[in-house]
Amino acid sequence: MSVNSKLYELLKKPLVTEKSTTLQEHNQYVFEVPKDANKIEIRKAIELAFPGRKVDKVRTINMKSTTRRFGRKIGKTKAYKKAIISIIGEPIEILTGA
Repeated sequence: MSVNSKLYELLKKPLVTEKSTTLQEHNQYVFEVPKDANKIEIRKAIELAFPGRKVDKVRTINMKSTTRRFGRKIGKTKAYKKAIISIIGEPIEILTGA
């Protein structure tokens, strides 16, 4: 497995929530990443996936699982890690919906 293919697999999916859409006005984007990913790898993956964009800052958050009720059963949501990425320059058109 090459380094570039590992970096492409680092970004699982963009997280689209009300808060993440307001962050897009400030050129900040939210992605779900693997739990073992670090900030340097995430920075390289974003700059590889979206050429011409420069990453200013990467913030990571470990989201804990929460208890949810499904009818009579009690279950848990999955725990995951998310990254908030600040971009310098042009916004990412694919994620802004423009």
